[in-house]
Amino acid sequence: MIRLLGLALALFALFTGACTSRAFKTAPYALHPQIGPGDIYQGIRLLGALRLASVKIDGLDLCGLSGLAWDEDEGLLYAVSDRGVLFHLRPQFDGQGYLSGASVAAARPLQAASGNPLSRPFRDSEGLAIRNGHNQIRGDAELLISFEAKPRLVRYRPTGEWQGDVTLPLTLRKLYHYRNSNQALEAVAIDPEWGAVTGPELALRNDPKSLVRLFTTGGRFWFYPLGDAPGSALVAMEALPEGGLLTLERAFVSILHPFTISLRRTELPRPTKPARLEVRDVAVFDTGQGWLMDNFEGLSHYRDRRFFMVSDDNCNGLQSTLLVYFEVLPFGLKPGTTLEK
Repeated sequence: MIRLLGLALALFALFTGACTSRAFKTAPYALHPQIGPGDIYQGIRLLGALRLASVKIDGLDLCGLSGLAWDEDEGLLYAVSDRGVLFHLRPQFDGQGYLSGASVAAARPLQAASGNPLSRPFRDSEGLAIRNGHNQIRGDAELLISFEAKPRLVRYRPTGEWQGDVTLPLTLRKLYHYRNSNQALEAVAIDPEWGAVTGPELALRNDPKSLVRLFTTGGRFWFYPLGDAPGSALVAMEALPEGGLLTLERAFVSILHPFTISLRRTELPRPTKPARLEVRDVAVFDTGQGWLMDNFEGLSHYRDRRFFMVSDDNCNGLQSTLLVYFEVLPFGLKPGTTLEK
């Protein structure tokens, strides 16, 4: 989450032109004036995008969404906000399989070990991953949530109940090792081989600025090279069905410059020593090329090669919460190949 970007996007909206209910309005959203649902763009096929209305659910604002996780057993898309709230969403699809709407099943404040809702600065939840969400057993899912201002990784029930802290490598426990308190633990994913993998938004204080360390909870790490776009930061990652990670990066410099959202992929080899990962672009969305993007920070695998991503509106009425549904194409597919919709 980056508050400067939130302010910049709010100002951009100014110059360019709530109810309490579980039901809320969604509207189709065009990410690009010439590219829509069913169209292939670089390494993905777009399958629909929605703008989610700002509403209150159980007295909690649906805003600031920064992490996603799909629970196949419950048919729920969990979304965590950087205000320490967990939402249960139900995506809806039309006859062609495109994202057409969404509803909210519940909203739950994340709790501290005491059972009380988290308060500042402990509620700055950013990344979200799920265990036991695809084992055909209902009621046993566990969520892993990464926190930024007070860097930690915590296990939660989908009800928001605290289940325990995950022991992190010493390097990640101390805020001093990060560039600043708003650039600490951001992304978390569950890798089939390595288990929980997490990393900060930017390189650690004494590391090269272009290399972000991805850590296992056991202390192994890899150097992840950020993209070439100025201001690149790692904001989310998710395991790919065939292995490796799909990563989400945001690149922002200032309101005077276009910004970029990138989907990229990498493998996690078995390291005998700290290794620099090979990362390849999957799709790059540049606002200077007509893409109407916002501050995307959340990413989740859905089914097969399909994923969701969501934007963090910083709880600012001049930004938007956008939910995007897309398919990652088979790697190596030649440009211009026609796939069945």
